[in-house]
Amino acid sequence: MKNESLVLLTVLVPVLGSFLLPLFGRLSETFRNVSALVMILVSLLCSCLLIPTVLGGETVTAIYSQSLAMNYFYADGLAVFMAIVSSLVGSVIVLYSFGYISHYEHRNEYYFMVILFLGSMMGIIFSRNLICLYLFWEITAIACWRLIGFFRERDYVLKADKAFLITVFGALMMLIGFLHIYSTAGSFDLGVIGRSHVSNIAMILILFGILAKSATLPLHTWLPDAGVAPSPVTALLHAAVLVKIGVYVYARLFVATMTLDAVWHTVVPIIAGISMLVSAGAAMIDKDMKRIIAYSTISQIGFIFLGLSIGNEVALAGGLLYILMHGIAKAGLFLCAGIIEQGTHTKDITKMGGLIKVMPVTAISFLICAFSVMGIPPLGGFFSKFLVISGTLQGGHPWIATMFLFGAVMTIIYLFRIFIMIFMGTCKLEHPTKEGSFVMVFSVAFLGLLSIGGGLFISYPAQFVYTTIQQIMGVVR
Repeated sequence: MKNESLVLLTVLVPVLGSFLLPLFGRLSETFRNVSALVMILVSLLCSCLLIPTVLGGETVTAIYSQSLAMNYFYADGLAVFMAIVSSLVGSVIVLYSFGYISHYEHRNEYYFMVILFLGSMMGIIFSRNLICLYLFWEITAIACWRLIGFFRERDYVLKADKAFLITVFGALMMLIGFLHIYSTAGSFDLGVIGRSHVSNIAMILILFGILAKSATLPLHTWLPDAGVAPSPVTALLHAAVLVKIGVYVYARLFVATMTLDAVWHTVVPIIAGISMLVSAGAAMIDKDMKRIIAYSTISQIGFIFLGLSIGNEVALAGGLLYILMHGIAKAGLFLCAGIIEQGTHTKDITKMGGLIKVMPVTAISFLICAFSVMGIPPLGGFFSKFLVISGTLQGGHPWIATMFLFGAVMTIIYLFRIFIMIFMGTCKLEHPTKEGSFVMVFSVAFLGLLSIGGGLFISYPAQFVYTTIQQIMGVVR
């Protein structure tokens, strides 16, 4: 199969296939569920098949419009890396949904929106021009809005509306920034724009949209509120899809394509550092299990932004690796939270305790994933954070590195706090509970094993990332 076809299948199978899922659901729920999983597995398989091409230093252009002189889809190392991360974690989340969502209403809409959401992420990843990127960006906002308000309660719908308004307003600012780039470069095509310089006005506008989507201070408030969504949805939002869209677009535009004024290599890390510390502080005092993990996401996104914005190869490698390691581990934490919530019917960690006795697999999986987010060796999160902070020191920012070291210590404190209050001590629940369904427990155990494997076999993703960085540091093809 031609590489061009692989890129198209990665995007179009989930995007177009998602519209068939409500029909499939009317015929057979099992057929709909399996079809949803197959659609995202197709994206994962096609992305993996592109690895030899991009590791060889080649790039792939899928569609080119001669009349508009514009490419639509394009694959390089950065795109394929992000597509594999998103589709891998997305596949596990869809599998987990088989057990989690089975007794709720609106299941047809759920699978439709989840697969459309994941397909739109693939569209953003492989978009070669700014307008195509913007269109897929907005589709993710619509899917996100419906999924956060999935349970239809008034308070939940209001929080979904809040997420929609913040992210769409940010997207509008970003679109204005794209138009500003067009006015100077004369094209929306990233290949034509090349290594052109981004004006500070365009940078501020686009950064506004990126920070809104990635829930970075001060545009972060919608993400903790999104915990009202089903747990697989919150895993999608936090792990490898929604909030990672922003960091990916930052890498695509301001690392791999255009160049920035040197001041942004200090400004963006400062923004990331403040967001990281404030959200970590919130995680240390909150009592809601899913809100704590949400604040952790906001905090850890700061590490990724730091790695991508410092400007040297070591920090960039750490930032890219942490997209993978954090995606796997954070999905595991949220899916564990879903098992706990369904078993205890509460999200208040002060009302739990002792659950390791009745949920041993969930407890161990939670702890392993938490270790990776903490940066405990030899898990993947350790190597990622080590490279980010080392690159920050090499970049001449010792005080920023110190700030993030302090944030790493805070991460250890609040994740140990939530683990101890949920799983250790005496059980405070009136009624005993048990593990979730087999498919749910298998999903979290698999993500725990991936977190371990990501550290033990770090050389494999590291080699991919190294090749990707070599492409990024060269001229965009």
